[in-house]
Amino acid sequence: MSEEIKNQTGETKGGISFIEQIIIDDLKDGKNGGKIITRFPPEPNGYLHIGHAKAICLDFGMALKYGGKCNLRFDDTNPEKEDVEYVDSIKEDIRWLGFDWEDREYYASDYFGRLFGFAVDLIKRGLAYVDDQPAEVISEQRGTPTRPGTESPYRNRSVEENLDLFERMNRGEFEEGSRVLRAKIDMTSPNMHMRDPIIYRILKTPHHRTGTTWNVYPMYDFAHGQCDYFEGVTHSLCTLEFEVHRPLYDWFVDQLMTGDYRPRQIEFNRLNLTYTVMSKRRLLELVQEGRVSGWDDPRMPTLCGLRRRGYTPESIKKFIDLIGYTKFEAINDISLLEHAVREDLNLRAPRVFGVLNPVKIIITNYPEGTTEEVRVGNNPEDPSAGTRTVPFCRELYIERDDFMESPVPKYFRLYPGNEVRLKGAYIIKCEGFRKNATTGEIEEIHCTYDPASRSGDPSSNRKVKATIHWVSALHAIEAEVRLYDRLFSHEDPAGQKDHDFREFLNPDSLKVLNNCKLEPSLSKAEPGSKFQFQRVGYFCVDPDSSNDKLVFNRTVPLKDTWEKVKK
Repeated sequence: MSEEIKNQTGETKGGISFIEQIIIDDLKDGKNGGKIITRFPPEPNGYLHIGHAKAICLDFGMALKYGGKCNLRFDDTNPEKEDVEYVDSIKEDIRWLGFDWEDREYYASDYFGRLFGFAVDLIKRGLAYVDDQPAEVISEQRGTPTRPGTESPYRNRSVEENLDLFERMNRGEFEEGSRVLRAKIDMTSPNMHMRDPIIYRILKTPHHRTGTTWNVYPMYDFAHGQCDYFEGVTHSLCTLEFEVHRPLYDWFVDQLMTGDYRPRQIEFNRLNLTYTVMSKRRLLELVQEGRVSGWDDPRMPTLCGLRRRGYTPESIKKFIDLIGYTKFEAINDISLLEHAVREDLNLRAPRVFGVLNPVKIIITNYPEGTTEEVRVGNNPEDPSAGTRTVPFCRELYIERDDFMESPVPKYFRLYPGNEVRLKGAYIIKCEGFRKNATTGEIEEIHCTYDPASRSGDPSSNRKVKATIHWVSALHAIEAEVRLYDRLFSHEDPAGQKDHDFREFLNPDSLKVLNNCKLEPSLSKAEPGSKFQFQRVGYFCVDPDSSNDKLVFNRTVPLKDTWEKVKK
């Protein structure tokens, strides 16, 4: 074990996080009989985002690494906001990341009977009471961090009255908001979460699993630790905002436990990203207000959105490894995530030719009606990827940016009198061009080619300063290409106190190009397939694609141009 590791500081040294060190020490000490059981406890009230991926990788990763088990437990304690759609999407996202909970799929609702019984037991022991006051009054009575709370006038109700009221709450005799059940702890505690917290409230919305069986539902702080205890969880890993909840977590476990075993809550920093928001509530607002096309909009930080955009599970895991797990909150630069995506796709994505803003070139000395096949490599990073052939003929498309009528200094691409190499093919020279008489836009570029300059020909040793990509005009297929960029124009859109986060939505976060020309090998590309359009960026086939229309999403550009744009 590395001596560099600093216990409990949250630093990662020698490749081991402080959480992993705790697990190692617990195993060494024989705690919990040498068992490691973790859990991932999502609320089924929205789609998972990349912040949840950090927790998933930790919860499942630690269990895998140390021979333990990780449970998937849905925290379905609020039927007003939950939906089976969210349950299904969460399971799909976890599997996509490469993790499996096997037969350990649980729900907080599995334990509603035991939790209700535990609440009754607290009442009988004088540790819980029914409060008839409105929520705003209870909130005011809790005090402030510098002012103690005041006791509810209902705090000293008899056990018999509390039991009767709680049972009647569950039978549906009272309206929502009219009564709650509170734990009786300490209204003067410096930790406000210990000031007689609410543990049950009345909700009459049918539950997606239990129907109308229950009219009262446990609060998260009450259900969370007890569900961990029921399942034998040894390490309850959660984000730092729950650190102040830990004394309450432990208090409830203290009242419930009957032996030596107890789960241990350990907190780590959450994943925050620049140029996005990581709140499910705010993401839901974007969806409901139509500011994005849905939860899987490729601009969203949701896992389904990132998947649709072309991100890979491996790239997300690599990014999470890079940022690590600490005790210090920070905002991570989204450029680091994009870098991880580029590194991963660079190794796996086949190279193809795609022209997004085409202009036609005509090679005037190339034989009319002739087509030849030129051979190009599929991925220089992967020799096993082999080669393919692409058709070459007299008329081609190139990127409009690869030609300038009057070149600026150090512009080495095509302009009148200059030569460039067409990748995998020949050297061409610009002899002239033709403009549209009305718009003045260049419509055709006229070139000649050197027949002796074909790429790969040992007798050809001519060198030019630029190589550009191209697509045969005769064989090109058309596609819609969606250029996605960062959803917000501000690094921290949710952190600006005097502004609504929507004010920073980036108006250029999506540009749709409808006249793109691609090499014919892409005609059968399946949704989800990933490619590098050479010299342009990484792209993924969108699920909107059909036999009649190909649609590609830009995953990331080849280089990070955002910083240059800002400057």
